[in-house]
Amino acid sequence: MIRPLALFAAAAALALAPAAQAATVAIVNAHILTAGPAGEIASGTVVVRDGKVAAVGAGLAAPAGAQVIDAKGGVVTPGFVAADSALGAIDIAALGNDVSVRSPDLGAAFDVQYALNPDSVVIPVARLGGITSAVVTPIPARPGRGGDEDDEVDDATAGGGSFEASHALFAGQAAVIQLGHGQEPLVRAKVAMVSPFGEAGAAVAGGARGAEIVLIKQALGDVRDYMKNRAAYERAGLRELALSRADLEALIPVVEGRMPLIAVVDRASDIRAVLKLAREEKIKVILSGAAEAWREAPEIAAAGVPVLLRPITDRPETMEMLGATLENAARLEKAGVTVALEGSNGAHRIHELRYNAGIAVANGMSPAGALAAITENPAKIFGVADRVGSLEPGKDADLVLWTGDPFEPLSQPQLILVRGQAQPLTSRQIELRDRYMDLKRPYPPAYTH
Repeated sequence: MIRPLALFAAAAALALAPAAQAATVAIVNAHILTAGPAGEIASGTVVVRDGKVAAVGAGLAAPAGAQVIDAKGGVVTPGFVAADSALGAIDIAALGNDVSVRSPDLGAAFDVQYALNPDSVVIPVARLGGITSAVVTPIPARPGRGGDEDDEVDDATAGGGSFEASHALFAGQAAVIQLGHGQEPLVRAKVAMVSPFGEAGAAVAGGARGAEIVLIKQALGDVRDYMKNRAAYERAGLRELALSRADLEALIPVVEGRMPLIAVVDRASDIRAVLKLAREEKIKVILSGAAEAWREAPEIAAAGVPVLLRPITDRPETMEMLGATLENAARLEKAGVTVALEGSNGAHRIHELRYNAGIAVANGMSPAGALAAITENPAKIFGVADRVGSLEPGKDADLVLWTGDPFEPLSQPQLILVRGQAQPLTSRQIELRDRYMDLKRPYPPAYTH
């Protein structure tokens, strides 16, 4: 007999959470998808000690004194890494956000790390989708996409189709966070700079795509001059620069190749322009959105440029996306491009990341490639693969025990660990559902007076 999901989740939380708080935990009889060198283990053990993965493999015995959790054939995966999210920065999009600024005086220096909210009610929902880490990215200028229900972040920050999410060529700096309950969220700050290209980039540059490229090259040139002549800048002896000092400082890692530039771009010709810009300026870039990236797959692969994409994009929501296809991820994978998959929305539907991975598989991407695209690949792209993204000894014990295939919507998490700590298998939505499911239960006084 199948129990209701609410009872299943409650029983799992009560049974597993206390054990998972122990210093050493062994999850045995598990079908393990490591997303690392060990690959897939049909039946094995994961040992967690002091918040780290201590061992993973087939035929491992539980260490003496360890708390043992019998997975009974359930699937264990690394915690998923959500690329291009707004987790911890948005709760109700219509009431504001902390991932965009509309000041023409602040662009590259904007840093999302300073407003992260670990108590956001959106985070537990994402965690129940298997997400244990996320890349929080500033929202750049972007054109409206026809009022799509998936674009609630767009509607709130871009003025329902205008270009008001940012007035700057550079929207700011991204950060990596972890989603553990009661834990410090910030893992690594300043992991990438965000900039709009294509139609949106043209809008902030005065109306033409070519103008944006010229202005970006000028800005990077200004940064190089500033780096060489700081003393002259201090005494006002340097020529006038277009950017503020804060923005100039923020762009130094980009110019030096230490920080990648996330280029938000869809059209194939705009992707070519971004790749050319990267070659000429000798900077690292990451393509985001990239609806028509499959058309430029060989060049993207040859350049070693990773791509962040939403695999359910299959229609021309703008004129820049006429070549959108559900096979985008599969075609890029076949060409050898490093792909990271995105959820359906920056915050409120980001928990659908695993469903999107399943859709990518249904449209030609390999299951191993799809798993890597929501674990190992985003961790590598944003410089945190030494900590998260795969189940390997020494890495953070961020993992999920599933009832079945994690890409199957009916599969549910039985256990979620973040840095070895068991997480609540509930959210505000579930609590509200349970509170008001029994119509005979007395309401609070405020409801009866």
